[in-house]
Amino acid sequence: MKKPLFIGSAVAIVTPFTDNGVDYQTLTELIEFQIKGGSDAIVVCGTTGEASTMPDNEHIAVIKFAVETINKRIPVIAGAGSNDTRHAIELSKAAEAVGADGILSVTPYYNKATQKGLYEHFKLIANNVKIPIVLYNVPGRTNLNINSETIKALAAIDNIIAVKECNLGQVGDLVNLCGEDFAVYSGDDNTVLPVLSLGGKGVISTMANIIPQDTHNMVVKFFQGDINGAIKLQLQTLNLIKALFSEVNPIPVKAAVNLLGFKAGQCRMPLTELSDDNLELLRAEMKAYGLI
Repeated sequence: MKKPLFIGSAVAIVTPFTDNGVDYQTLTELIEFQIKGGSDAIVVCGTTGEASTMPDNEHIAVIKFAVETINKRIPVIAGAGSNDTRHAIELSKAAEAVGADGILSVTPYYNKATQKGLYEHFKLIANNVKIPIVLYNVPGRTNLNINSETIKALAAIDNIIAVKECNLGQVGDLVNLCGEDFAVYSGDDNTVLPVLSLGGKGVISTMANIIPQDTHNMVVKFFQGDINGAIKLQLQTLNLIKALFSEVNPIPVKAAVNLLGFKAGQCRMPLTELSDDNLELLRAEMKAYGLI
C-alpha cells in the first residue's frame, strides 16, 4: 500500500531573493512561519518558488538548505521537473541525494509530448530515484494535460504516489481509476473543497504562504466531519485568492509575503513587480482578512 507524503496542506513556498542570490535568513524565517502555522509539508523550488529562474547549483542548494532547516519536522517535497527528460532525471537524483522526502515533477512544457511520451518521461524519472514522486498536472501553464488513463498507468509504478491536479474536471475520474492508494491534491486554492469532496487528500497551496493555519484547518475540518466549517473557510478565502492571482503567480503572493513583514524581495525577470492597482487590491484584501 502506498503511503501519502502528507494529508492536509503543503505550502508551495516562495524563494526570497536578493540581487546576489537567495536570502537564506529570510527563507529560514519563512520555513519557521510555515511550521508554526501548521503546514503539513513544504514544497520548495516549485512554480511559486520560481525554480524556472534558478540555475541547477542554486536550485539544489535551496533544496538542501530546506531539508537541513526543516530537519524531518515535516516532509520536504522538491520541485525537480523539466521539459528535458535527462535534466529532470538529474534534478530528481540530486534532490534525492540532498535528502528530499519526495519530488514534484511537472508536465513537460513547450515540447507538447504525446500521452505515450508523458508516460515514458515520468517512468524514466521514477526508475532513476527511490523517493516518492508527485506528478504536477497544470494545463494552464504547460498547455498540455496528463489524461486520466495516463495517470492511472503511471500510478501503477511503485514510487509515483500522487498528483497535484489543476484540472478539476478529471479529479473524480482519477480517484475512481487510481484508488485510495494514490493521493490527489488540489493544485488550485479555490478548489480545495471540491477536490476533497471527490476524494482528494489535500492541497499544494500558494495562499498558505500567508495563511498557513487556515489552509491547514480547511482540510482538517473536512476530514474531521466539520464540512460547514471547511466550507466557511474556503468561502472566506476566495476574495483573498482573487487578489493573490490578480497577476501571474508568484508576483502577487511574493508582494503579500513582503506586506506581512518578511524580506522576500522581488520576483526574477521576466516576472515584474505587482502593478500599483493590484498592490492596493492585495493590501485591501489582506487588511479585510486581518493579516495587516
